[in-house]
Amino acid sequence: MKKEKIIYWVSTILFFLFEGVMPAFTSQTELAKEGIRHLGYPEYFGNALVVFKVLGALVLILPKLPVKLKEWAYAGFTFTLLFACISHAAVDGIDFQTFMPLIILGVLVVSYYYYHKLRFTSKA
Repeated sequence: MKKEKIIYWVSTILFFLFEGVMPAFTSQTELAKEGIRHLGYPEYFGNALVVFKVLGALVLILPKLPVKLKEWAYAGFTFTLLFACISHAAVDGIDFQTFMPLIILGVLVVSYYYYHKLRFTSKA
C-alpha cells in the first residue's frame, strides 16, 4: 500500500507541476503566446486553456474532493493532451513536440490508475 501511495503522489505531483504550475507561471510570456498562435488558435483560447488547466490540476492534487469531479478532470486532461498531440502533428509534422503531450499523458495515466487502485483498496 505504501508503494502505491508513493507512485500515486509522485505521478500526480509531477502532472500538477507540468499542467498546473508551469502554465500558470508561463502563460503570459511571449513564447507561450506565440506557441498558441503558431498552432492557429486565438489568444483567448490560450487564456481559457490555462484557467482550466490550473483548476483541473488543483482538483487532481487536492485530496477528498468528489470522485466525479476528479474523473472529469482526468477526462478533460486526456482530451486536452490528445488534441495537443494532434495539433502539433497537423501543424509541424511529427517531431518531439508531437510526442511531449503523450509523455505527459503517460504520467496522467499512472496517476489515474493508482488513484483508483488506492480508492478501491481503502474500501476493502
